[in-house]
Amino acid sequence: MPQTPHVERHFSASETIRDIVIGMSDGLTVPFALAAGLSGAAQSSGVVITAGLAEIAAGSIAMGLGGYLAARTDAEHYEAERAREARETIEMPEEETEEVARIFRSYGLPEATVASVAQAIRSNRRRWVDFMMKFELGLEKPDPRRARTSALTIALSYVAGGLVPLAPYMVVARAGTALAWSVLLTLLALLVFGYVKGMFTVKAPFRSAWQTALVGGLAAAAAFAIAKLVA
Repeated sequence: MPQTPHVERHFSASETIRDIVIGMSDGLTVPFALAAGLSGAAQSSGVVITAGLAEIAAGSIAMGLGGYLAARTDAEHYEAERAREARETIEMPEEETEEVARIFRSYGLPEATVASVAQAIRSNRRRWVDFMMKFELGLEKPDPRRARTSALTIALSYVAGGLVPLAPYMVVARAGTALAWSVLLTLLALLVFGYVKGMFTVKAPFRSAWQTALVGGLAAAAAFAIAKLVA
């Protein structure tokens, strides 16, 4: 009897989702707090728009640069650890072979199997180093394009998030009225953003939606309160 092939589908874009979450969450809260703080002092939406766009530009550059440097640091750390592991397989091969054996013993394999597999892995130095990187240190080789992709993803997500609370000021001339619409639009965006994020990660979109709205709303409220105090 023919059987349907078993196909496993796993979510594999966690780093991209993380970058979007970082950029979008900050983009929704920081420009909102700035615009809301300025709304109390400025009657016209024009001042709020100018300051908001300047903040979005500066914030997206700063966040993108932070993502780039973080990804570069991960890549440099991986290369440094790999060089150290390669050196140890040459300088202390017996100790490194024992570390391989210890990893397999932790899975409850018989000693004869452990010794055989450890020697097989040791026979190819590149495979040996790859094994130690993954199973001893828990490090995966970073994508060489990761730094650029992370910087661009975070920056664009910040811009997209930042334009949401600023949009009402672009269509409503009175800053106070625009603020009310900005609050509603930002909360709605947080709910939608949390829902979509939940669909790709925890598979609980409704829970993710209200949690994102709650956390983002509290962060925006705190930032707004501080902006009002110093205004």
